[in-house]
Amino acid sequence: MYLTSLTIRRLRRFETVQLVPVRGRNLLVGDNGAGKTSVLEALHLLAYGRSFRGRPGDGLIQAGAADLEVVAEWQEPGLAGERRRRAGLRHAGRDWTARLDGEDVAALGDLCAAVAVVTFEPGSHHLVMGAAEHRRRFLDWGLFHVEQSFTPAWRRYNRALKQRNALLKQHAPVSQLVAWDQELVAAGERVTDARVGYLAELELEIARVASELAPSLRFQGLTYLPGWRADQMPLADALLNARERDRLAGFTSVGPHRADWTAELVGFAGREHLSRGQAKLLALACLLGQAQQLAQRLGHWPIIALDDLASELDADHQAKVLSWLERSGAQTFITGTAIPAGLTGTHDAETRMFHVEHGQIRVTEPYR
Repeated sequence: MYLTSLTIRRLRRFETVQLVPVRGRNLLVGDNGAGKTSVLEALHLLAYGRSFRGRPGDGLIQAGAADLEVVAEWQEPGLAGERRRRAGLRHAGRDWTARLDGEDVAALGDLCAAVAVVTFEPGSHHLVMGAAEHRRRFLDWGLFHVEQSFTPAWRRYNRALKQRNALLKQHAPVSQLVAWDQELVAAGERVTDARVGYLAELELEIARVASELAPSLRFQGLTYLPGWRADQMPLADALLNARERDRLAGFTSVGPHRADWTAELVGFAGREHLSRGQAKLLALACLLGQAQQLAQRLGHWPIIALDDLASELDADHQAKVLSWLERSGAQTFITGTAIPAGLTGTHDAETRMFHVEHGQIRVTEPYR
């Protein structure tokens, strides 16, 4: 898919701005604090329902405004050639309304399913170094786009988990927990099977990306940790064994909601031994591997957004990443205080440069 128009209203410093990007590389250049990252936040909001810097109510809406609005138009492959699509989201912090291809959207997930954006930003190292929640979200987002059967199973599991936790907090009798245990097992096994299969596909793509962009990491593979000792017992037995502990604690301590995964690297005993720079490279390899897997399954690339690339990667790695993206054919949005040093020598992709200043965006002379 590639964006043909992006309109942003009342988001941080922007009153109203519109971008008409090119299909290839789009550079957003300006001083620190000018609003470059806000453009990527707008894209991320459509694709995930939140900004990578917080929820819509956490300063994303312009001061004094009641809501923000993001409208995007894009093209993607269809059965009869390229298909033109349009989406709009108005967010007031808690309440939201959205439209997709002229129809009202009932669930925010339906909008997010239509817009695929992979974002690399200063906090992306949390995918490697942060809490397991980041890695579960990464897996589930990919499955959300490529496996239609995953989302119903995921929603079913989370509904059952919410009900079971409510009963645990109320110190409900065991007889009331049994039915929800069965529901958790039925949905949880489907969620786990989908994640394991997806991770196996993803491992191959991450290995290809890492070998080209970060061979020094010596990526070896991915290991899935399902959220209970699955090698010793099925989920039903794990829930039964933990039942009394859960009743005392007031929450469910085992299951797919506690799952995690880890990347295995030759010469590193665990993620805690990685430097911040190594963690960034590994996170980028994971994100681009996911984008590549998505492209193979969907038949078109997601949009790639790279925030402040120059401060995240040295010039050599910048050049490798930019060259890789150029060969992929993916539409990219790249922010920085100047043209990335790594862009030298990668002139083939169609490029448009936008200058961001004082809440305004203007197209500058084409990059040469």
